[in-house]
Amino acid sequence: MSGVEDETTVNDSFSVTVPAAVRREAGIEAGDKIRWRVGDDGELSIEVVKQRYGAFSSLDPIDTGAETDVAEDHDLVAGDS
Repeated sequence: MSGVEDETTVNDSFSVTVPAAVRREAGIEAGDKIRWRVGDDGELSIEVVKQRYGAFSSLDPIDTGAETDVAEDHDLVAGDS
């Protein structure tokens, strides 16, 4: 981070809130995960694990002309019928 520092309090249920300035600087969004690590020397570090919602949302659907039934087809493996 470029000079952003803040602190927060651990509540009774051991939850913490990521401060707004830190969220903005790190690009943290709702649904992202934070991976916590404690090194052998006791140093705590965190890593933001981005969630990739809508990985195919930019693709347009196409009509193949074939009827599909997701309840029947979802377990089919390529080459099975």
